[in-house]
Amino acid sequence: MQDATSPLQVILVDRIRAHGRITFAAYMAACLYEPGLGYYTSPGQKVGAEGDFYTSSNVSAHFGRIVAREIVKMDELLGSPDPFDLVEVGAGNGRLACDLLDYLLAEAPGLYKRLVCRLIEAEPTLKLVQEELLGPHGAKVVWHSAAELAAGALRLTGCLYSNELIDSFPVHLVEMTPDGLAELYVTLTGEELAEEIGPPSTPELAAYLERLGITLMEGKRAEINLAAPKWLASVARSLNRGFVLTIDYGYPCSDLFSAARLGGTLLCYYRHQVEENPYLRPGEQDITSHVDFTTLMKVGEDEGLTTAWFGEQYRFLMGVGFMEEMVLLEESERPPEEKLKVRLLMKKLILPEGGMGDTFRVLVQAKGVENPRLLCMNDWAGLRGKSEG
Repeated sequence: MQDATSPLQVILVDRIRAHGRITFAAYMAACLYEPGLGYYTSPGQKVGAEGDFYTSSNVSAHFGRIVAREIVKMDELLGSPDPFDLVEVGAGNGRLACDLLDYLLAEAPGLYKRLVCRLIEAEPTLKLVQEELLGPHGAKVVWHSAAELAAGALRLTGCLYSNELIDSFPVHLVEMTPDGLAELYVTLTGEELAEEIGPPSTPELAAYLERLGITLMEGKRAEINLAAPKWLASVARSLNRGFVLTIDYGYPCSDLFSAARLGGTLLCYYRHQVEENPYLRPGEQDITSHVDFTTLMKVGEDEGLTTAWFGEQYRFLMGVGFMEEMVLLEESERPPEEKLKVRLLMKKLILPEGGMGDTFRVLVQAKGVENPRLLCMNDWAGLRGKSEG
């Protein structure tokens, strides 16, 4: 099923030969996080022009500035706590955190003085990259391990946010057969990685769909992310009061598991090209799947988080301050050609079909804040930000 060999592939072949087939979730976990050899745990630029894909924060610094406007509103709704915990999980190179802090230093110095920026990383080597980029804000930044968050060891008041994090959690692949729900496993055909179908590895897979009231049509393949609910539960336990802001590509469950997506949503990215075969170049290409936002909302409610707002990224950005940022750009003393370039990049954040405007969704959950009136709820062009359900 693949035409190239990577160092990780050799290890995976030996592992499967010695211990038998593995779930796709185990395979994806190795491809992304195998120490020293996984996509996110090996050297090299992953994001931006020299990497394999772009995120909103790498497209334009104005993305961070707009999100920072909502952070200021959250601080106001919380009564300006001291300290205000600004927490990013999976900060990558630290670009978004840096843009947020730059904005807050310039536009909300009172909040900046009170805040502690906490970065939670599963990959220790990223700390060096983040330290360099965040150098001017070094006194405000502390680092925590993913294990601390998972254990509920942090007691936070403020905002915990993530940008394209949950789509990188390992997923199980399932398929509805004439005999019922089955799971896809990774095995060997000679020296090659191959798929085979078998019974579900855990009853949690069927229970996941049952909680949503979802019955897959025969022949449909889907991804089930068992790690995401556990992660969000740990986040809810760690948050005393405040907000959870999740930005990622995905859908409500009715869309995600519909017959329109017969083959599921699993995709790979390599040098800005989309690749559908996850068995190529293990460890050298990104593997992702779309997020089930309905489950995040349901789990959040079970764990004490209320759904404050859910919608497409363009609606979030327009409500929070996209046009205000455009006006500031036009009023700036930047050269006309630079303004044009920035405008085009900013439009990419809100445009559908080829842009990021409706591919990405934003979920805001609250704890200990009754009926928060966030900026993303602002009325614009006759539309009001409210839950898609």
